[in-house]
Amino acid sequence: MFLRSISKIDDYKMEYSVQLTFREQWTDERLKFDDIQGRLKYLTLTEANRVWMPDLFFSNEKEGHFHNIIMPNVYIRIFPNGSVLYSIRISLTLACPMNLKLYPLDRQICSLRMASYGWTTNDLVFLWKEGDPVQVVKNLHLPRFTLEKFLTDYCNSKTNTGEYSCLKVDLLFKREFSYYLIQIYIPCCMLVIVSWVSFWLDQGAVPARVSLGVTTLLTMATQTSGINASLPPVSYTKAIDVWTGVCLTFVFGALLEFALVNYASRSGSNKANMHKENMKKKRRDLEQASLDAASDLLDTDSNATFAMKPLVRHPGDPLALEKRLQCEVHMQAPKRPNCCKTWLSKFPTRQCSRSKRIDVISRITFPLVFALFNLVYWSTYLFREEEDETF
Repeated sequence: MFLRSISKIDDYKMEYSVQLTFREQWTDERLKFDDIQGRLKYLTLTEANRVWMPDLFFSNEKEGHFHNIIMPNVYIRIFPNGSVLYSIRISLTLACPMNLKLYPLDRQICSLRMASYGWTTNDLVFLWKEGDPVQVVKNLHLPRFTLEKFLTDYCNSKTNTGEYSCLKVDLLFKREFSYYLIQIYIPCCMLVIVSWVSFWLDQGAVPARVSLGVTTLLTMATQTSGINASLPPVSYTKAIDVWTGVCLTFVFGALLEFALVNYASRSGSNKANMHKENMKKKRRDLEQASLDAASDLLDTDSNATFAMKPLVRHPGDPLALEKRLQCEVHMQAPKRPNCCKTWLSKFPTRQCSRSKRIDVISRITFPLVFALFNLVYWSTYLFREEEDETF
C-alpha cells in the first residue's frame, strides 16, 4: 500500500479522506504458462474480471471511487509460475472514531481496515508483505495534523458464519496546536483582558462600562458558538470547552462587578445625603441651644440694667472640679501594622468610596485568578497529553 495523499481529516463527521495505490499478490496455479525459456517475463491484463480475485473490501469505508483518467488506473501482471499482481489507484473516505477530550491538544488514531467479504480463513487468508508493506509519500502535507507514525496489524473477526481474515493500518495523527493558539486561545485571552479595562474607568462612566462589558460578553459568546459549530455534539467535556467556559465566566464576572460597583455607589450617595441632612439638623439644634443659653445669661432688673453671669468658673469652683474628675481617657496598645489594611486604608471608609475600593480590589484579584487558572489548565492538559503519548 502506497499512501499518495491525505486530503482532509473532518472532526465533525469523524472521517478522513485518503488516496492510495493498493497492491495485492496471490498465486493461482491454473494460470501457469510456458515462459519460452525465460524470454517471457509476465503477461499484462487491463480487465480484472478475466481472472479470479480475492473478495477484499474496506470495512470502515464511507465512500470510494476508482480513477479512470486518462485510462483506468488498473494493472494486472501474470507471471509464468501463476503468480498474479493486482494494482489499482483508489480514493476513499473512511470512518475515524475520535476521542476529543483533549481537543485541541489531542492525538487521533485513524485505521484503514481490509477484510474478506465471503471467504473464511479456511479458504482465504490475508498477509502483509514482508519488509515494508506500507509506504507514505515524502512530501505529505496536512493543514492541521502531522502524521507521526503508522503501524500494521491483523484484525480477524469471528461471526456466526466463521472467521474472516482482516488487515489494518493504524495512522497516528498529532493535531497542530499553533493554529488553535492563534485562532482561539490568544483572542480569548485578549477579550478577557479587554473586559478588565472597565475596572480602570470612572465609576460614573456608566455608558462606557456597560457597553464595554456587554460587547466583550457577546463577542466571547459568538466565538464560543463558532468553535462548537465545527465540532460534533459529544457527551463529555473537551479541553476547549473548559477554556471557553472559564473565559466567558471571567467576562461575565467583570460585567457583574460593575453592577456591584454601581449599587455601592448609589447606596453610598444616599447615605451621604442622609448624613448631610443629619449634620444640618444637629447644627440648627446647636445654634438654637446656644441662643437659649445666651438668653438665660441675660438677667434684667427693674432699672433695665443687665447683670452678666460668670461664663468661666474659677479653679477652686467645686462644680468644675467635679466635672473634671468625671473625664477619663482610655488608650489601647499599638497594634502591629497589616499590609493589606495599610493598602486599603489609603481609601476613605465613607460609604461613597466602597465602589472605588471594589474596583481596586478587582484590578488585582481578576488577573491573579486568571493567571492561576492558566497555570492549572496548561499543566493539567499537557501532562495528560504526555501520559496518552507514553501509553
